Amino acid sequence: MGASDRERERERKRVSDRERQGESDGERDRVTERGREWRRAGGGGVSVPGMYWRAATRLQARLPLQQQQQLLMMMMSGVPGPPPRAALRKAGSARGRTAPGATEATGGGEAAAVCSMGPKTSRLYSALAPTITTNGIPQVPKFMMDPNLEPLDPTDPSDLLKECQKALEKRPPRLQRDFLELRKIQVPTDCRPIRVMQWNILAQALGEWKDNFIKCPREALNWSERKYLILEEIVTYRPDIVCLQEVDHYFDTFQPVLRGLGYHSTFYPKPRSPCLDVENNNGPDGCALFFLRERFELLDSVTLRLVAKRLQTNQVAIAQTLRCVETGKVFCVAVTHLKACSGWERFRSSQGSHLLHNLESITEGGGAPLIVCGDFNAEPTEDVYKQFSLSSLNLNSAYKLLSKDGQSEPRFTTWKIRTTGESCHTLDYIWYSKQAFIVNTLLNMPTEEQIGPNRLPSFHYPSDHLSLVCEFSFTDNPIKS
Repeated sequence: MGASDRERERERKRVSDRERQGESDGERDRVTERGREWRRAGGGGVSVPGMYWRAATRLQARLPLQQQQQLLMMMMSGVPGPPPRAALRKAGSARGRTAPGATEATGGGEAAAVCSMGPKTSRLYSALAPTITTNGIPQVPKFMMDPNLEPLDPTDPSDLLKECQKALEKRPPRLQRDFLELRKIQVPTDCRPIRVMQWNILAQALGEWKDNFIKCPREALNWSERKYLILEEIVTYRPDIVCLQEVDHYFDTFQPVLRGLGYHSTFYPKPRSPCLDVENNNGPDGCALFFLRERFELLDSVTLRLVAKRLQTNQVAIAQTLRCVETGKVFCVAVTHLKACSGWERFRSSQGSHLLHNLESITEGGGAPLIVCGDFNAEPTEDVYKQFSLSSLNLNSAYKLLSKDGQSEPRFTTWKIRTTGESCHTLDYIWYSKQAFIVNTLLNMPTEEQIGPNRLPSFHYPSDHLSLVCEFSFTDNPIKS
């Protein structure tokens, strides 16, 4: 190669390097501009861009634990936009103090965010959410957890139910399901049963863009109405404890609305949520646990990133120790969502082992009664189901009691049709300590005719999974009639 050839080659490389640098700068500018658009939107419908979340989570992994928590809270709490200052002042002065997680409206920080469920916001659907000050430190007492305070603007459940029904006037009625009473029990007035709900509500980003429900009309998945179907289900059954999976509208819907109903809430997102791959997503999905403040006192809370084969996985769990206000009894409740898809049975088994090991530690070897709710993505024939059935914690699956022999799970808890075919499985469970609790009632499963030929989700049901609801009494409290 001559001197002129070498010079031409060097010039070609310099041009190529400049072009690559220009592409990199352009991509960075596009990401920055999308972030600015998202912030300027102020809750007007522009969601967190997936690439913004991925970049932030990569940065988070290199930070110390406390800074990781701060960054993730900043990412989550930034979703809603700023409210009018007057609204903030009104909320902050409602009890003579600044609202939790908010700076003074007249101070140097940004105003707290108002979480709206949509353009037709009403009093029921507006509440203060966690925000950050100008120094970038989120003003939230605990990571992903509500401070243990009364709601600023209490909501009457009957009013909320009416709002939901009004918003759903053009849809067919929601699936009607009855409670099955397993035994006649006279409950003392100072010891009401504990009603628990387990439900994978279907992440909005996944339902609309990734799950390919080919028999479900696209309009049925519209969040502006689907959220009301979810809330209607919760408010209709009025559980004392709510365990949800695939929650990707926590800060703008479920936290503020359920807080108004008197629930304490905790949310733990998946570290690498598939929702983040969807453009215009609303952030990562994860598990959420809610309980009524008037009935329970929070003693301890643990968030777990599940481990399989010594590796941290993308699945999570929340375990909380509660004290019943009426009886003083202490028990633990946990929510989880294990790895999906066939072929991952051993992986789920390993995740289940890790969860059980931690629950044994939290309950001090089963000394404290335990309730575990979750989408286990596992049929009763899988090892992880057998692990829970045979564990030293002495657990039983509540919905087995629907069967005549009390030993068989329901035929299905999820039923859907995708491009890969029809899928009808039992994957969701409520486990409980047999020696500590008695199951009084269970919400019956709908029939195939009720579900319809197009299966789930649909215009009359918001998720591909059915909710499970049961009532427990402590074994030494009920008096059989």
